[in-house]
Amino acid sequence: MKPIIGIVPLVDEKKDSLWMLPGYMDGIKEAGGIPLMLPLTDDKETIGQLLNTVQGILLTGGHDVDPVLYKETPVAECGYICEERDKMEKELLDQALESDLPILGICRGIQFLNVFLGGTLYQDLPTQRLSYIEHHQSPPYDVPVHRVSINEDSGLYRLLNMRSIQVNSYHHQAIKQKAEGVKSMAVSEDGITEAIEIPGKRFVWALQWHPEFSYRNDENSKKIFEEFVRQCKER
Repeated sequence: MKPIIGIVPLVDEKKDSLWMLPGYMDGIKEAGGIPLMLPLTDDKETIGQLLNTVQGILLTGGHDVDPVLYKETPVAECGYICEERDKMEKELLDQALESDLPILGICRGIQFLNVFLGGTLYQDLPTQRLSYIEHHQSPPYDVPVHRVSINEDSGLYRLLNMRSIQVNSYHHQAIKQKAEGVKSMAVSEDGITEAIEIPGKRFVWALQWHPEFSYRNDENSKKIFEEFVRQCKER
């Protein structure tokens, strides 16, 4: 049977709507899974029932993570915060990590996972950590713009068998201090943590780049989706 993957919804406050980028859905479908966009809720019982229905969770990109969650005051450059998403993802991770559900985080996903586990973020890279590397590219978003080095003692290296890869990039926040128990899988040329995993868990990976934009023409992005879905099948 194909595994069902629960996907955290994107939120558009201006249109009062929940929505989804097709790349998240299609990337899962083409890797052999069934994508299911979740409702926006932090209700403990509802999330528990949802996690009994799905075989994996995909944490999507989107809003900035509230700096209050890592004990900082928001700077002027910090983007819009969606309190409902922060609350939902906290409850989701509480239960998903407890039940060892496979998790893949993308962009905001790596950021929120790190904060949830006790780490911190750069609220705005251009003002807090200026770099020669392009971290916030213009369209098209499937084009690689910088290289990341892969830790040879990581799940990502075991999957790709490559010491470095080219990735796309579309973010202005990033991991500042890694949470305790989080292991770096990849780092950009300017030292930004680009991928993490949690040792001891079945599969908890998170990436700063965007395989949902590049999986159709980038074999590495495709392999990441396929590995995530494979792990969900084995649950």
